[in-house]
Amino acid sequence: MQSRSIYLYSRQKRAGKRVVAMGLMEMLKTSVADVAYFKPVIDGTVEADEDIDFFKHYFPLKQPKESAYGITAEVLAEYLAKDQLHAAYELILERFSVLERAYDFILCDGIAESLDGPEIPEDIDLEIAGNLSTPLLWVASGKGYGDIDSLKEMLRLRGRYLQKSGADLLACILNRVDPALLESAAAIDIGLPLFCLPEVVELDRPTMYEIAESTGAKLLSSDRQMLDRVVMQSKVAAMMTEHYLQYLQDGDLIIVPGDRSDIATATFLANISKNYPTIAGMLFTGGMKIPKSVQDLIEGASLPVLPMIGVGTDTLTAAVNVQGVEAKITLESKRKISLAIGLFNSHVDMEVIRRRLLLQSTQKMTPVRFIYSLYEKARRDPKHILLPESEDERVLRAAEIVLRRGLCEVTLLGDPQQVAQRAGSLGLDLSKAHVIDPQHFPKKEEFAQKFYELRRHKGVILPMAREYMSRTNYFATMMLYEGYVDGVVSGATHTTRETIKPAFEIIKTKEGVKLISSVFFMLLKDRVLVYGDCAVNPDPNAEELAQIAVSSARTAQKFGIEPRVAMLSYSSGDSGVGVDVDKVREATRLAKAMAPDLLIEGPMQYDAAIDPKVAALKMPDSKVAGRATVFIFPDLNTGNNTYKAVQRSSGAVAIGPILQGLKKPVNDLSRGCLVEDVVYTIAITAIQAQEDRS
Repeated sequence: MQSRSIYLYSRQKRAGKRVVAMGLMEMLKTSVADVAYFKPVIDGTVEADEDIDFFKHYFPLKQPKESAYGITAEVLAEYLAKDQLHAAYELILERFSVLERAYDFILCDGIAESLDGPEIPEDIDLEIAGNLSTPLLWVASGKGYGDIDSLKEMLRLRGRYLQKSGADLLACILNRVDPALLESAAAIDIGLPLFCLPEVVELDRPTMYEIAESTGAKLLSSDRQMLDRVVMQSKVAAMMTEHYLQYLQDGDLIIVPGDRSDIATATFLANISKNYPTIAGMLFTGGMKIPKSVQDLIEGASLPVLPMIGVGTDTLTAAVNVQGVEAKITLESKRKISLAIGLFNSHVDMEVIRRRLLLQSTQKMTPVRFIYSLYEKARRDPKHILLPESEDERVLRAAEIVLRRGLCEVTLLGDPQQVAQRAGSLGLDLSKAHVIDPQHFPKKEEFAQKFYELRRHKGVILPMAREYMSRTNYFATMMLYEGYVDGVVSGATHTTRETIKPAFEIIKTKEGVKLISSVFFMLLKDRVLVYGDCAVNPDPNAEELAQIAVSSARTAQKFGIEPRVAMLSYSSGDSGVGVDVDKVREATRLAKAMAPDLLIEGPMQYDAAIDPKVAALKMPDSKVAGRATVFIFPDLNTGNNTYKAVQRSSGAVAIGPILQGLKKPVNDLSRGCLVEDVVYTIAITAIQAQEDRS
């Protein structure tokens, strides 16, 4: 089948349809240019629809929210009462057709479980999907099936019903399967592709944010980010402190009257103690705030602060209200989102879905598509990336996201107990990460010997080599050199020089590459550009500039960007004269000779390279001018200032510097990086490592 839409179908309560929808949307964002989200029927107003709001803002989608639905449940009820359901279908189709004309693909999210009642016809989803000519992706729930025979019977009965209805079935995703039954469930033959996702308890538990929203609680602690912690269970603290501590478990929400300062202090200390489990947060009741002196003590400890929220109700009422909070995946649930998408991608073969839809990828590389393509490429062949800066909170948060998404294997450098304690106090799950203490690594002396052999021609003696191996980045680079890991990402707390100098000395350049250089991926509003070299080489000569151009073009190709290379100067074409223009002109000639398959032109001014109107005036016959995707600056001064000017003035995201030319990948972070920047750089490093291992 070839289709420009897909319909998510499920008639079971809490089947986990949003998890599937997120996984599909991420796949679609890497495969087609413009994707729309559509709900045939919504319950209430579009402004209040949580699904539309989530997909519109998380992915993000260009479409206006009001275009994301067909009709309201109220309108549907009116047509049902008049026995005019066909008219409702016509309205839905009319709204759907508007999206079809404007977007490349539409993800249709079928009837929500909140609308599933006796007044809604059993086969309404099938009727809607048939009228929209959209294939069904059937989402079933395996929760509550204690043996494989009952699970098999449910799938076969429901499958036969769907096939008899004439539905165009794409595949079945069986969600929330008992992990003990997962392998057997995946082997069930239902006559179409079947993918099974295990039940994950964390996805079925609310976060502190969801509890605060549902109960109307106020945030009492200063760090909103900590509200992303998942609450596994709640406890009312009524005992004396010495007895209360015995009952603590991982993921506890402690519900306690606001005047119990002793419980507040003990809980904070327990959360940072290696002898006690990780606490999700505290809920203070009775409208009473903990004394300012106690709050100052907790928040001034230079350690992650427990999320603290407060309500005006009594303790019993608060406890009952907490029990009634349903788990959701919201825009605030960053950790749950990473876990859910990672779960989906680990158990669903997206190539099967793509092939059955006959999706054709677009050549246009938008920032959103670029990011999701990074994740997809990294997952395809997971590598092992080393993060030396385990003391940095951003690095730890990024490591959890990477692990949950299944992008690569991760090793952190640091004392294992301290890393575990730090992660626990932040509410992070780093159980899948490897942690190595350089001070007690059994091969440390061998590393020193190897470094001595590599650098003794530069005057390094063995005692100096041992001292170098006590430096985090040198130790990390030696782990890469010796093959313990496939790539290194550093720079959150180290300078660029501290990150890349060890790589220059130990890893060195690939065969045939004479120069290590760098690029930035510049994520503008509607496109992704490559800038080189803005970080490493101060004043390259013509031959070096040519090498930078070819390396940057190859990097662009590797990441799905069609390379059209502009060799930048203050003059365009043959009009300019001078030493600097001549250097760029010669570099262009050399680069073309080195890589005749690439589109490389220069000298060229920046405006002629990027603006089609200017290009038509200055270089009307150029295949690059006005369409350039790779911009090569004549020197570091020009490149570094330009990338920062574009970044700050346009709001572009700059990912880099990404080093190119090394035998094995080492990449640098900005010390002002965000968690997302660290994740992107890890993914890029993992993709570079795939090529280096191939």
